[in-house]
Amino acid sequence: MSKPSVSTAYISASTNRFNHAADVSTSSLIACGSGKLIALWNTQEPDGRGVFQTLPGHDGLVTCVRFVASDAFASADDKGIVRYWRLFGTDWRTTAIVQAHQQAISVLREFDKFLLTGSSDSSIKIWEVERGVVDDEMKEFQTISLQGWYPLSIAIAFLPSSEAIILAIGGTDRKVHIWTRSDGSFIRSVTLSGHEDWIRALAFRAPSTLNDPLVLASGSQDGTIRLWNVESFTKMQAQSQTHTKHSEDDFSDDLLDAFEASLGDLGADAEEGGRQISLKRHILTVKSNSETQQYSITFDALLIGHEAGITSLSWSPSNASLLSTSTDSSLIIWAPSSIVSTAYSSSTSSIWINIQRFGDVGGQRLGGFTGGLWSNDGAEAMAWGWSGGWRRWRRIASDSLGGTAGEEWEEVGAISGHSGAVKCLDWSPKGDYLVSVGLDQTTRIHGAITSSNPEQSIWHELSRPQVHGYDLMGAAWLGPWTFASVADEKVARVFEAPRNFVEEIQVLGVKDLAQSQGDRPATASVPPLGLSNKAVSDAPLELEGSRPRRRPFEGELASITLWPEIEKVFGHGYELITISASNSFDFLATACRATSPQHAVIRVYTTADYQPFGVPLEGHSLTVTRIAFSPPNDRYVLSVSRDRTWRLFEKKENGYMPIAADKSHGRIIWDCAWSCEGDLFATASRDKTVKIWKQHSDSGRWGAIKTMKFEEAATAVAFCSAGADVRWLAVGLETGEIKIYSSLVSTPDQWTPVLTIDSNLAHVDQINHLAWRATDNPLKKQLASCSEDGTLKVMIVQFEVD
Repeated sequence: MSKPSVSTAYISASTNRFNHAADVSTSSLIACGSGKLIALWNTQEPDGRGVFQTLPGHDGLVTCVRFVASDAFASADDKGIVRYWRLFGTDWRTTAIVQAHQQAISVLREFDKFLLTGSSDSSIKIWEVERGVVDDEMKEFQTISLQGWYPLSIAIAFLPSSEAIILAIGGTDRKVHIWTRSDGSFIRSVTLSGHEDWIRALAFRAPSTLNDPLVLASGSQDGTIRLWNVESFTKMQAQSQTHTKHSEDDFSDDLLDAFEASLGDLGADAEEGGRQISLKRHILTVKSNSETQQYSITFDALLIGHEAGITSLSWSPSNASLLSTSTDSSLIIWAPSSIVSTAYSSSTSSIWINIQRFGDVGGQRLGGFTGGLWSNDGAEAMAWGWSGGWRRWRRIASDSLGGTAGEEWEEVGAISGHSGAVKCLDWSPKGDYLVSVGLDQTTRIHGAITSSNPEQSIWHELSRPQVHGYDLMGAAWLGPWTFASVADEKVARVFEAPRNFVEEIQVLGVKDLAQSQGDRPATASVPPLGLSNKAVSDAPLELEGSRPRRRPFEGELASITLWPEIEKVFGHGYELITISASNSFDFLATACRATSPQHAVIRVYTTADYQPFGVPLEGHSLTVTRIAFSPPNDRYVLSVSRDRTWRLFEKKENGYMPIAADKSHGRIIWDCAWSCEGDLFATASRDKTVKIWKQHSDSGRWGAIKTMKFEEAATAVAFCSAGADVRWLAVGLETGEIKIYSSLVSTPDQWTPVLTIDSNLAHVDQINHLAWRATDNPLKKQLASCSEDGTLKVMIVQFEVD
């Protein structure tokens, strides 16, 4: 056998809760921070494949990602480090790393040759990037100290018909600070007040014609968006003289100032009238090449439509409309309606209206949208939410005049993933789909959908059976339509698939069903103050009638794909930590957190009536970390524990009885696994070893026949058989790497390393669980892995035969 090759079939990754954590390139490639990784998603992939690659490198949470060109982007993390990435062929490589700040970086922007970083050390640094052939260099150009407030947003542009640069900074002091640069460094110019809360988003719209002003949009946590016009003051004077004589203009300015002052007095008590509308004209002076230019900044429009704070703003590529996202779970596209010229404004101003509103109108989903983007040259609008999943909408038709008012949009599929560590996964009995649970308190089912290319099926999240109130720790299938899960509570819950899941699986070609699936409840719902999913026999209206021939999207996954809970299994005195089902699915075993032998027991239940099978299995003194039933007939139960021992129990008439134990590992044993034949098992420990155990034929004792040493702690193991005489063992390490060993069935004490899957393809943090998919092909196997880094991956390991 030659060296195997490995590729990824599926990556499930969520997006971090920072409003600058994702960006889109001109070729519609989205790069987003997912934990410590950067996930890449090509939104124009015809089959709708999700994340296709993750880039390791950062040691902290990625807070900002920003494309500099279609083949280069910068990313920053909460440790203050900026990395600069470039595409070489098909490889993304880091070309520069700089410790930009001592604190977390909250905002990152690029402009011309500059890169700007804002941090919670209350400063903004401006860097010059010099691109080399292979390496790039970032030199510090200037530091702007903000005197104690934090920057949350930056926007930067050229001033109209000038080489001078205007920089707008918004943050926790509720004002927009304008800085300008003509040839030297940036200098402070004016301050725009008006917002009543932190300013989270700023965006410049470049003038499309010579007479247009430069428009700055600012969005704040007070739920409003303000538009400011920046234009040349000389032009304005010329226009104002056509309206009035100049002296009267000064007089009207004094009147306006008095009017503003009176508004300010009122604003203290008035509820709604408290929003200050300042019509004051701010004048900036920019010196460049010995001549002086003056610009004025005036407040132009107040956009009110969101019910909660604005999280992001972005102008469409055509500059015609503005996309805003908010924590009220809505996404609004704004556009000017009719152009009305007034005597006051220098240019033609207009009334801005919201022409499209997406998301959950009025429905306060937790946290709303964190940020939003335009993609596909303005034909798609997308946003990611608090729970890390994306939603996107595609424009399908415009009105005949090419305007924006009569557009039709439809929701299309996007990506999602666990927004916390993924603790456990399990393949369904025939390997059709995969269940995963995590610390984001959700249970998710992932499956491969048949696509236009018959050779390749595309993986997606198909259902979210449980959205819980406790961190989930483990799950195990008890049959093709039933699974049990355990969370940070004393009870295990058993779920059965509703009718809508069975139909969806059939329609999408994930699983072939021979016969119809009897009477099932249509779906499930959670009572307002409960934790148990209750069956609903009448499907909600949105499910009735023609079920769409497509997978559910993020909005539906979060609300209408729950599974009804059919049973609770009690018995333990503390929070459950692990669960396992027998190979025949007749038994279920659970264990809980324990600091004493009294609680460090394993309880085995029959799945026919969920009653205990025999007495609890005693022997461990601390928490049991993993339980495994021996194939093919569940003769033994193996358990490993924090007390550094493993124990073996044999099945008798009235329960399992202890027959063997061993304490040769030096640290906690994280995981154990049986070989497919049931003749040997492996234990993985923090002492950086994996031991293979086998029963001696003469004495009947179980002894270690092989000890494998690693550089790092081993945290997960899984066996699979490749043909009649070869078996593989996958070992997951604390660093996120996966190593694969092979052995002949005839020589179980000889294991040779055949493959190392490094952090580029695998993970960057402790691997919590590994599982091989049951497939018939001996040379092409699928390995599912989940990790503390919040990602779940399905990898294809393929052996070439010489």
